Amino acid sequence: MRRFLLLYATQRGQAKAIAEEICDQAGAHGFSADLHCISESDKYDLKTEAAPLVVVVSTTGTGDPPESARKFVKEIQDKTLPPDCLAHLRYGLLGLGDSEYTYFCNGGKVIDKRLQQLGARHFYDTGHADDCVGLELVVEPWIAGLWTALAKHFRTREGQGALTWAPGDSSSTEAMQPESLHMQSQMGLLRLNDSRRNDSEVLGQNEMNRGRSGAVIEDPESSLICSVPPLSQASLSIPALPAAYLQVHLQEPRGQEENQASVTSAEPVFRVPISKAVRLTTSDAVKTTLLLELDISQTDFSYQPGDAFHVICPNSDSEVQALLQRLQLADLRDHHVVLQIKADTKKKGAALPKHIPERTSLKFIFTWCLDIRAAPKKAFVRALVDYTSDGPEKRRLQELCSKQGAADYNRFIRDACVCLLDLLQSFPSCQPPLGILLEHLPKLQPRPYSCASSSLSHPDKLHFIFSVVEFLSHTPAAVTLRKGVCTGWLAGVVASVLQPDSLAPHAHSGTALAPEISISPRATNSFHLPDDPSVPVIMVGPGTGVAPFISFLQHREKLQEQRPDGNFGAMWLFFGCRHKERDYLFREELRRFLERGILTHLKVTFSRDAPLGEEKAPAKYVQDSLQLHSQEVAGILLRENGCIYVCGDAKNMAKDVNDSLVEIISRELGVDKLEAVKTLATLREEKRYLQDIWS
Repeated sequence: MRRFLLLYATQRGQAKAIAEEICDQAGAHGFSADLHCISESDKYDLKTEAAPLVVVVSTTGTGDPPESARKFVKEIQDKTLPPDCLAHLRYGLLGLGDSEYTYFCNGGKVIDKRLQQLGARHFYDTGHADDCVGLELVVEPWIAGLWTALAKHFRTREGQGALTWAPGDSSSTEAMQPESLHMQSQMGLLRLNDSRRNDSEVLGQNEMNRGRSGAVIEDPESSLICSVPPLSQASLSIPALPAAYLQVHLQEPRGQEENQASVTSAEPVFRVPISKAVRLTTSDAVKTTLLLELDISQTDFSYQPGDAFHVICPNSDSEVQALLQRLQLADLRDHHVVLQIKADTKKKGAALPKHIPERTSLKFIFTWCLDIRAAPKKAFVRALVDYTSDGPEKRRLQELCSKQGAADYNRFIRDACVCLLDLLQSFPSCQPPLGILLEHLPKLQPRPYSCASSSLSHPDKLHFIFSVVEFLSHTPAAVTLRKGVCTGWLAGVVASVLQPDSLAPHAHSGTALAPEISISPRATNSFHLPDDPSVPVIMVGPGTGVAPFISFLQHREKLQEQRPDGNFGAMWLFFGCRHKERDYLFREELRRFLERGILTHLKVTFSRDAPLGEEKAPAKYVQDSLQLHSQEVAGILLRENGCIYVCGDAKNMAKDVNDSLVEIISRELGVDKLEAVKTLATLREEKRYLQDIWS
């Protein structure tokens, strides 16, 4: 078989899963994929690699390559490398990202750009998949077109004639485009499928009608469990069944103690008591925002202002119990799970999931290790099809994982926040084995939070804030109000020690009564104050996005106390909330910083408060406030070499702030929008435009 090198750089497992899918499909198309994580530099060498390269890269943070790719990126960005050191290399790259973030797919773009600077050339055009609308909309056609591009590459290199299954007769060495390749490859794949399609893969209208012949539907509407024409009458292109690879054994419990230390983590984990819990918002605020103080005095945990850390959180006990009950495993919840790789698996490179500890109980794994809230991916839905006995239910699951049902999948699963439990309750004849769930449920990720304190101001303490997330999950059976996995759990943990809206000192009557949580440090970032305190700083942080700026201000306050004659630059804070009297976080502390001259300018917007009397409507959002002070903002950034920090919501706020900055630069410099965008990109490269944002 014709070999190609397949590398992936993943943060949460999506890029790895896609690379494994490519690897699994390769054999059917006459190729052999040499699959490796991009961090496994001892397994490959691009400087001598003769085979074509395929790379799948995700994006993390505010446009950074994933942690697994940092060493690789550092190596290829070595300025001493000659510009033609990879001139022999031909590659195709698939970038994963989320367009809710300003720097969409930037992890892949960084690697793509540098490979070309070192002389490498595309044999297949780059794809950018958007998790905001569904990765599969780009991933599936990109993979489908990959085989034609690889075949063409080998045909050109080896001087072979056209392969019988590959349409087209071009021998050009230029990179092929996924769009045109997709059309070509589908023609070839249809010919392949004609000889091996079966009823479980492509179902026509007659079978659909037989399955539903007993039902009488008036004014049918599409839903999670029901489709309407044309989808309900369509022949379906269904993904291949993912190869099962886990053999599961359940053993009687032996009395071993289980704790969160069993949860695998690349970073050290610290068990710390919560020494204080304060509600920062009033009871009638739209969101409940809490401040927690952690006692880190008995640990080696340390942090800088601007750092973030991870909270290791469990799934809801009630949801875990309900899921085990639905799977008919509730009576076995204390049994220990022993995993092995199936001897006859067809999955290449199958390995035991690293996020599932050895010999831990079923309940522990579903509570601490697996993300049971995650919307099931299409491959998972496809796997569930084969364990569904009812005809109409099976047909609907096939529709939801098919190419034709992509819109329904997004509407009724992805966008509706439907989880595995919802799906199983909606399709009662689906009875998947435990192994399928362990193969497909992703790792329960720790949640990142910004430090909202300075260790200079609060020695041996760590503050952080969060709003309790609440959302509706829609299924045909019910609309369920759910709380965020971590924020809902934290709110429950501190309910018995929660104080009213006051930051007054408070201590528990006994430290043994203080609830504890597990935390771990987050990888280093650059969201820190400038080394030179005379550099002016602009901070933009509405809502809980103000957290790192409280740490900045506390830190600066202590520095100014230590150096009363020092030269300290201006500090601007643009803060926003809904109501002045309900959710103005840190109101008194910010006022004190302003009175003491630590904070030189405080600009606060209230998006839901009506203007008083006949006064002019004030700025509504932080981006509006930036526009009102555009001359000062431009002066700090363009003439005084200042820094701007943005923290908070990526979906709306961060994008709107970025657009406002482009407009400000364009207006103040008298340049067009494109030049303003380039100027802003330069600020980012110089680490003077920094973001800590989330969706």
